[in-house]
Amino acid sequence: MKIKVCIGSACHVKGSRRVVEGLQYQIAERKLKDKINLGGVFCMGRCEEGVCVTVDDKFYSVAPDKVKEFFETEVLPLVK
Repeated sequence: MKIKVCIGSACHVKGSRRVVEGLQYQIAERKLKDKINLGGVFCMGRCEEGVCVTVDDKFYSVAPDKVKEFFETEVLPLVK
């Protein structure tokens, strides 16, 4: 599974660094490093919706304070 987080300027201002750190924590806490590839990308073209995140190319808007909830509801069910 690939998770990409936008680190462009608009998403950066909205907290993309905290989203990345939160996802890193969730992945490590659940020992899923071998199943999830987390990376950063520049501008996804949906700046007004940021922080922009894709999970296997499906788009999401994730607030920094909602990372755990996002991970549990959208990511964990897809992990194989």
